[in-house]
Amino acid sequence: MKIVKRVLLVLLIVVISVAGFYTYQGYNIYKEAIEDVSVEEKVKEIKEATDNYVEIKDLPQDYLNAVVAVEDRRFYIHSGIDIISICRAVVNDIKELKLVEGGSTITQQLAKNVYFTQRKEFTRKIAEVFMAFEIEKNCSKEQILELYVNTSYFGDGYYCVGDASEGYFDKKPIDMDLYECTLLAGIPNAPSVYAPTKNPELAKQRQGQVIKKMVKYGFLSKEQGNKIMEEDYYEQSDKRNGK
Repeated sequence: MKIVKRVLLVLLIVVISVAGFYTYQGYNIYKEAIEDVSVEEKVKEIKEATDNYVEIKDLPQDYLNAVVAVEDRRFYIHSGIDIISICRAVVNDIKELKLVEGGSTITQQLAKNVYFTQRKEFTRKIAEVFMAFEIEKNCSKEQILELYVNTSYFGDGYYCVGDASEGYFDKKPIDMDLYECTLLAGIPNAPSVYAPTKNPELAKQRQGQVIKKMVKYGFLSKEQGNKIMEEDYYEQSDKRNGK
């Protein structure tokens, strides 16, 4: 019994030591990034560098609802990280012995988009957490959501929501209908996979996931969701082009 206790104690010490090491490394990455460019400076930089920057008031509420439903349903109540999602992700990562699920909030994804690389690394994930708190401290939820959709990649060379809306639908974002809002909201999860011009069937499947979440969290009725899923991207394109 004493041996078992000693083994468990040693394992606990190892776990704490490893966690401490990664936390320290992640904090240093965050600290270096924020000392180089503050959040305030980064926001200004993004707005100046994005030719087709779209303010949140010029985005359909259906689109914003779709993004929150599929990416971070507790976005408006957490302070930068979602403990429930993180715990679920940790369990899945341990099972696979690698980073397969991030559990990232919209704020963390924004931190990754504008401060860090897209590589899946433990130290970067920890740096994201520190940066997420920093972003939440300096920006409102509306600002964070606005920045997120203006710094996400939507495939086909579209690096912001304005370019994606005009590129895929030949429309300003504010003019997107419910079908277009739900389709576009799902793309940033895997842009090369879900771009409707590349993989329409996979894009449709992802759109179905978005709609399912919107119905689940009360943003859409089941009837509305079913009606959207009856539509087709290329049929929509033909209608826009008067064919």
